[in-house]
Amino acid sequence: MSTASLILAPAALPVVASGDAKADFSGETWWLTLLKAVFLLAFLILSVIMVLWVERRGLARMQTRPGPNVNGPFGLFQAIADATKLILKEDFWLGGAEKLLYLAAPILTAFTAFMVYAVIPFGPEVSILGHHTPLQMADFPVAILYVLAVTSFGVYGIILGGWSTHSTYPLLGAVRSAAQVISYELSMSLSILTVFLASATMSTSGIVAAQDRMWWGVAMIPSFLIYVVSMVGEVNRLPFDLPEAEGELVAGHMVEYSSMKFAWYFLGEYINMFNVSAVCVTLFLGGWHSGFGWLWPGSNEGWWPMLWFIAKVWTVMFFMIWTRGTLVRIRYDHFMKLGWKFLIPVSLGWFVLVAVVQGYRAFSGGSTRGLLMVLAVVFLVAMLILLLLPAGDDGAADGARAGRGTGDLVAPGEEFDAYAGGYPVPPMPGQSLPITPRARRAAAAASLAPAGAAVGPAGAQSAATSQEGTDD
Repeated sequence: MSTASLILAPAALPVVASGDAKADFSGETWWLTLLKAVFLLAFLILSVIMVLWVERRGLARMQTRPGPNVNGPFGLFQAIADATKLILKEDFWLGGAEKLLYLAAPILTAFTAFMVYAVIPFGPEVSILGHHTPLQMADFPVAILYVLAVTSFGVYGIILGGWSTHSTYPLLGAVRSAAQVISYELSMSLSILTVFLASATMSTSGIVAAQDRMWWGVAMIPSFLIYVVSMVGEVNRLPFDLPEAEGELVAGHMVEYSSMKFAWYFLGEYINMFNVSAVCVTLFLGGWHSGFGWLWPGSNEGWWPMLWFIAKVWTVMFFMIWTRGTLVRIRYDHFMKLGWKFLIPVSLGWFVLVAVVQGYRAFSGGSTRGLLMVLAVVFLVAMLILLLLPAGDDGAADGARAGRGTGDLVAPGEEFDAYAGGYPVPPMPGQSLPITPRARRAAAAASLAPAGAAVGPAGAQSAATSQEGTDD
């Protein structure tokens, strides 16, 4: 079980009884369960094909480009062409890789991605071929803990994929992914804890039923915002795509994969986007509730809720596409600082505040939704002040990394230590990097050369090579 699950298990106990609003599977049959499983499989695969087109066309419009427009009308068949290309590409195997783990890693990533939607409710109870059944494949009292455990288990596919290749760049991407999941899964779990306390249940259908009058995304804005930021980091999307940073790590852990093994990673990544979007809708955006039931009472009955749920999921998906088209990748140390020094302390403080309010509710017996909204607004203002308040030592720290004070001028030819701050930084204008050991040896060899000898670049290089041989 994941780190988040172990933290949640003892703390996420219900405060009050959750009622009898959970999904009723008493009329379920084996063929209904099989039918739901086939539907979920087809829904996820078709959704991935569709979102590839939506993302490429959407990003093209944001960046004033035409996007895919050749294969099929409006480029709708571009995803099919890409899938065909992946299938027909050469499927190479690394000679020095751990063969079993090298093959199992992408399969593990894709397999765990398909498991989350099993506990996501698409709608209320409906009639299918004379049998009354909820629009949900399964549900149990700790369904959200199951989601956290499955999503955390999926990262092992990334880690094993980077390690099993015995290659440097994939290993760097895998290590970054491990650090990213640890950092942002904790803040995500703490934000979900508040939903447990407010709903008094960890069942997904029970949480949706608790939002029949007000969505938790409105009553608990800080939890919602923390979850949104954490979910983007969880699925390695811009501006948090550090494990796969193409500009510096060449696609991270997937560098040494091709053909269908790469396609499994690709499929798992986009299905995980749908997973975190569905969890966001279920926990914070009312699930399958329309939100305008007071205007149209029938909107939350029959098959209509399924339409509202899918529309909300696609709205969250488009938000992640929008961030990719507008934001740039942040620096790695800023990314860690955001997770450990801001999101986790803020989410922990908000969780304590919600726990106190729910304790008051348990003793008073009244509703606390209005009180939660007031506290959420006050806490949100405090979050913004904390986030926008400039740190007093940032200038001194940047100056120390550059090897100078905050008010000092850079002297021409000044050398500085690029690794003084713990990570490499480029030189400022007027600064220069220290001479490398090889260049120093070449200069020493050139100075010791007999007078009249031609010591050009080639001669210096040969002298440096001979000096290296002597050093060895």
